[in-house]
Amino acid sequence: MNQSQDKTHAPDAPEIGQPPGEVPHPRVIRTFVRRAGRTTLGQARAFETLGPQFLLPFQETAPDLAALFGREAPVILEIGFGMGEATAHIAGLMPEKSFLCCEVHEPGVGALLKRIGENALGNIRILQHDALEVVDQMLPLGSLAGIHIFFPDPWHKLRHNKRRLIQPPVVAKLAARLAPGAYLHCATDWEPYAHQMMTVLSAEPLLANTATDFAPRPAYRPLTKFENRGLRLGHGVWDLVFTRR
Repeated sequence: MNQSQDKTHAPDAPEIGQPPGEVPHPRVIRTFVRRAGRTTLGQARAFETLGPQFLLPFQETAPDLAALFGREAPVILEIGFGMGEATAHIAGLMPEKSFLCCEVHEPGVGALLKRIGENALGNIRILQHDALEVVDQMLPLGSLAGIHIFFPDPWHKLRHNKRRLIQPPVVAKLAARLAPGAYLHCATDWEPYAHQMMTVLSAEPLLANTATDFAPRPAYRPLTKFENRGLRLGHGVWDLVFTRR
């Protein structure tokens, strides 16, 4: 799940978990691709010094979320945070909320750990694991106050659209994890994907749009370098904010 505006869109690549061609098993479709990237020295140090406190192991049972953060607080799930720029900004703006953040890209995880240290952020925990498995196994129904999905991989080619994260079965799972009144906030810079998101989210019976169409950018979501560059080039950005009925 390439999900953050800090990320470049993933190129075509073999599907993660795909068996060799001669093995007669169905291919595994992933909504993300593990991108190549080098972990910097600063990121590696952050893994060593901050990883034990802020990295969580994946488990197949639901943990006590309050125990994970050391306090009772509303929990926001972020799926795919890229290099963590927006995540750290939002967590700093909302110290009263706890942020459970999923990302498979190791340099991105290291970058967010580094930002945690630089900004003394205590309200973030990171799972370096497939977010859909985290949702299925670790998050009880009605347990979340919000979900952020910023700039997921648009999978531009028509034959790859099935890999997009925002699909009806996934949205149904996410909506079920929201508490009544909690929100799901998606953003994309790819217009065809924005319209697909609108169609899928609008069709989910547990969700209601907070706007008549696309939403204004909420003040808490920052404009990152990636987004500012796109806006200068004339690219649009579309936000969608829905709430659990």
